[in-house]
Amino acid sequence: MTLLARLDRLPLSRPHYKLLLIGGLGYTFDGMDSAVVAFLLPSAKAAWGLDNGQLGLIGSATPFGFLFGAIAAGLLGDRIGRKKVMMYALAFYAVFSVLAAFSPNYEIFLGARVLAGAGAGAESAIIAPFLSEFVPAKRRGWFVGALAGFFSFGFVMAALIGRFVVPTVPEGWRVAQLITALPIVMLLWWRRSLPESPRFLVANGRHAEAEKIVAKLERDVEKATGQELPAVAQADAQPATETPKVNLFSALKFLWSPAMARRTAVIWTVWFVITFSYYGFFSWIPTLLVERGITVTKSFEFSIIIYLAQIPGYFSAAWLSERLDRKHTIALYLAGSAVSAFWLSQMDAPWSITLAGAVLSFFLNGTYAGVYSYTPEVFPTWIRASGTGLSSAFGRVGSILAPTIIGLSAASLGFAGVFGLTTAVLAAGVVCVVVFGLSTAGRSLEELTEHGKPVETAKEMTK
Repeated sequence: MTLLARLDRLPLSRPHYKLLLIGGLGYTFDGMDSAVVAFLLPSAKAAWGLDNGQLGLIGSATPFGFLFGAIAAGLLGDRIGRKKVMMYALAFYAVFSVLAAFSPNYEIFLGARVLAGAGAGAESAIIAPFLSEFVPAKRRGWFVGALAGFFSFGFVMAALIGRFVVPTVPEGWRVAQLITALPIVMLLWWRRSLPESPRFLVANGRHAEAEKIVAKLERDVEKATGQELPAVAQADAQPATETPKVNLFSALKFLWSPAMARRTAVIWTVWFVITFSYYGFFSWIPTLLVERGITVTKSFEFSIIIYLAQIPGYFSAAWLSERLDRKHTIALYLAGSAVSAFWLSQMDAPWSITLAGAVLSFFLNGTYAGVYSYTPEVFPTWIRASGTGLSSAFGRVGSILAPTIIGLSAASLGFAGVFGLTTAVLAAGVVCVVVFGLSTAGRSLEELTEHGKPVETAKEMTK
């Protein structure tokens, strides 16, 4: 009877859903902070007389901060623990969101937005690997996909703030940032009760602490279900308990070693494809359509419909992840994104553009649900947070490059050409994940990652 086999045989119940809610609310505030920036730009422009270049820097501040926050969270999560990083990242984000709200000038505002983005990026990168380590294999795809779905609630709330707070309340753009930051104080207090990941503790030789956490979770699940716990299955594999200390160089060396390169290449490619496409489309759709004389994307109705479409996108993909496997779900939603993008490129009426945009939003965000489930599964416990953080960070490179690449392409390729380019990127992602991706559904994290060469050569690869 192994500690982690005891953890994996627990049925999903109230203790797991509490973890889902606490982690998911973090994603809600991350999504709200990221999306609300678009609604702040006109007010910031008026307050400080900014030009378009300065506004562009504000728009890029959050994804730029996300990149560095995701890297730092991954590396720290594997060294000091998942829970500590979740707490520190949330506090960091809250402090700099409040500072941004009270910024006296453009320079301080820009710096605060970058640092708030770093906190949000750290938070975003650590929650999925943390929660994936508590969930039984048979339900992990749905659970982590549903966790990612909380982002959609944040985007919807940001649209509501942008419509009903920013233009109607004195200094509304400052108030909006306080609204996104202040509930985090409550969430920080709530998170104090979170346990550390037993898998992290076992991987670091802290078996007594892991035993206490698993035993308490067993008692809580038994109380919640009112039933005797299932029998413990024989574990196929055990996590490595003598693991090297992770730093950026050693993490990259191991992730791109012969044992791990294929997995890393697939995950990084998918993250880049989906993030490039998402930010490419939704940062340029308004401009490209206005150039054609169509202003529907300037309306609140268009924004709220696009954001609402995220909700069924995330949760349908979470449901399918356990039935089609993660890699096939990702491929299906990437393919749906490609078809939707082409459809959008052919539309010229406001209602058809709104419909096509909503379908595109559905599929792009559904892909994210699959990716958030898939990523923590392919990396060993001792480097899971780093692998997830670096994958997310590489995706953020796509979010930074996309507006520039699509902007340059629009001049030479035109409206249809831009959508054709991004459709081709999405299609490449489909081929990559179908041909080279790993099947993960229903398999324990140890079965997926702790066999063979990746663990046996871990110390050699990180020397």
